[in-house]
Amino acid sequence: MHTRPAADPDTAPHADPVAAPAPGTDTAPEPARRAPLAARVTAWLNDPEDPFWTRPAPTAAQRRNDVLAALGFLLIALLASVLVHSYAGLAEGDEPWRFYLSTVLIVAPLALRRRFPLPVVVASSALFLGLTYASPTAAMTLPFQGAYFAALYAAVAWSRDRQALWVAMSVVVGTMGLWLLGAFTITNAYADFLTGLGEVDGPLPQLPAYAVFTLLMNVVYFGGAVLAGRASWRAALQQHRLAAQAQQIREQSAEIARRAVVDERLRIARELHDVVAHHVSVIGIQAGAARKVLDRDPAAATTALRTIEGSSRTAVGEMRQLLGVLRADGEEGLPGPGATAAARRPDPGLADIADLARRHAENGLAVDVRTVEDVPGDLDRIPPALGLSAFRCVQESLSNVIRHSTATTASVTLRTGRGPEGPWFELEVLDDGSPRRGTAGTGFGLQGLRERVRLHGGEAEIGPRSGRPGWRVRTRCPLPGGGPAGNAPDAGSGAADAILRESGA
Repeated sequence: MHTRPAADPDTAPHADPVAAPAPGTDTAPEPARRAPLAARVTAWLNDPEDPFWTRPAPTAAQRRNDVLAALGFLLIALLASVLVHSYAGLAEGDEPWRFYLSTVLIVAPLALRRRFPLPVVVASSALFLGLTYASPTAAMTLPFQGAYFAALYAAVAWSRDRQALWVAMSVVVGTMGLWLLGAFTITNAYADFLTGLGEVDGPLPQLPAYAVFTLLMNVVYFGGAVLAGRASWRAALQQHRLAAQAQQIREQSAEIARRAVVDERLRIARELHDVVAHHVSVIGIQAGAARKVLDRDPAAATTALRTIEGSSRTAVGEMRQLLGVLRADGEEGLPGPGATAAARRPDPGLADIADLARRHAENGLAVDVRTVEDVPGDLDRIPPALGLSAFRCVQESLSNVIRHSTATTASVTLRTGRGPEGPWFELEVLDDGSPRRGTAGTGFGLQGLRERVRLHGGEAEIGPRSGRPGWRVRTRCPLPGGGPAGNAPDAGSGAADAILRESGA
């Protein structure tokens, strides 16, 4: 133990009352305060984290199984009693009817062992003591001892009131201990039993040896029932915790999925906002041009007004889509004055899919882009909002191929066609790879893809390819108006430029 020398009062500096101890000195940590004995015992017997957890009551099926199990056990116990009666006989003074009735009475409470665990263990303890005197032969059989063990186990495993349980168990064990002590000291029951065995030549006196043996057997008997019931109760608690965690995970996953859909809708709303803003800008330019040449060139003004009409119709349709997205969840997601330059750059479309394929080729995925047009030029006249959604769908699909598939090649096909319900635009992305192990995704990207397609009134088929390896993403959306040919909101932009040049604007 280190000791500090006494400081000279004339030379020692003034001590700092909060100064750290000098190097080399021992600082004994404060001893941790132990919980009260009752709290420690309760925590050990039940559970340290949740000692007063209430186990759910048994279900109707479990109560029915208890009755059936008790009946089955009773049949086995009666069969064993018949066999014991047949090969060993009964103790002196015992009667057959008391022998068989004792077996029935000790087993009968087990039919309610999980529904009323504490009353059953109390009743079984009283029956155990009383029937031991009524039929000593029955008390020595294995079914009799097993029935009482099952009652003790069920009380510890299924009691909902843990404090009342341990009070009852203390009374039961204490009563059994006093009963054994009285049997060895006050009564001559065990002395008479040993007299019947006769003298034996052993290293220990006969009566003390039998007393220690009986004590050890009862410790194992009652201790085993308590430990087994405690293990069952803790297993039920662990299962309850796992179920609660699983429910929490499901709720969190549902919330994450909902937020992913909301975020995707907000992103779509921002992109549609930019598309609509483009149409409004075209309308403004065309209106200004028409105003300047209205008197000098009516034909040019008429062309500008037609462009305004087409752009306004397209803008109204896409604005309805925008409002539908925002109305779905009541979120605000339009870019404000502080939007970054990256957010204000032109949105990608069908023409950018080829560049996207080249970028993926640099990452090791060769992408073949194909176009199938019902009428030449159809794809050039796809509405910008639909083209943007198609680009995002291709982007998500190819990203999933790289992340989750072993494929090194993929194909992107853009089709247009006309059917009984009108013109349509179809997008198909195929690969021939196998799922990559350990790369399971959340599925939120596919949810966003379906959300985009649903926004345009289309349908999406996403899943493994039938009959061959790989994955398939196919979307088909109806085209508004008269199809691609009828949607040329920018057709008049060149005429507007010419009008403005003529007017000197």
